[in-house]
Amino acid sequence: MAGIHPTALVDAGAELDSSVEVGPYTVIGPHVKIAAGTTVGAHCVIEGHTTIGRDNRIFQFNSLGAIPQDKKYAGEPCELVIGDRNTIREFCTFNIGSPGDLGVTRVGDDNWIMAYVHLAHDVTVGNHTIFANNSQLAGHVQVGDWVILGGFTVVHQFVRLGAHAMTAMCSLLFADLPPFVMCQGQPAGARSMNYEGLRRRGFSAPRLAAVKAIHKALYRDGLTLEAAQQRIAELAHSQPEAAPDVAMMLAFLQASSPQRGIVR
Repeated sequence: MAGIHPTALVDAGAELDSSVEVGPYTVIGPHVKIAAGTTVGAHCVIEGHTTIGRDNRIFQFNSLGAIPQDKKYAGEPCELVIGDRNTIREFCTFNIGSPGDLGVTRVGDDNWIMAYVHLAHDVTVGNHTIFANNSQLAGHVQVGDWVILGGFTVVHQFVRLGAHAMTAMCSLLFADLPPFVMCQGQPAGARSMNYEGLRRRGFSAPRLAAVKAIHKALYRDGLTLEAAQQRIAELAHSQPEAAPDVAMMLAFLQASSPQRGIVR
């Protein structure tokens, strides 16, 4: 294949589209599948049961598909699945899943992942996210669409981050971060809502007003979480255009475990 550098080691069992480009000294294992238009830089290692979609740009020095950093792992054929049109910068490490969960680490589409990002086993990342340098995600973390992680963000295992949420630099997350919320600190505390990000994504004035009301109910009025959810549910009637946003927030809050809770 013309797009594969002569010094690259691509196992005969790997399935690469003829348009895939592979840089010097990269190693690709026998269970790897890479779709059309994807480029892989120099000195990468892609191994395990790893499936990579179309038009991804993978820069040099990445490790994708290595076994999980989990002592219980015993060689099971778990997976790493990466979608389409993602940018993965230098020195990232994405591990496969583990048999104790779904067995899959999954990255969606159109994500911008900067250098030194770590995705541990069974992490799920949605679409259109941005992870700044050195963001570190422990096992079983779930990240919704359009989430932005500031540099050096660290996320504890099993934590969930709702859609459109954002962390400041050096944030440390031990609790679930609800949709739309901006947080900062060690441990992270809620600071505001991601209003500017929502404007850039085309949220209308009624939807933004509903998000502001959600923030007030959750963080400003001294309500219990149960009372805040009741207040938020009422917004679906007063702001019908924001009904999907309200439903997403309520679903997220109802799925939070009492032991972990939400960022406050």
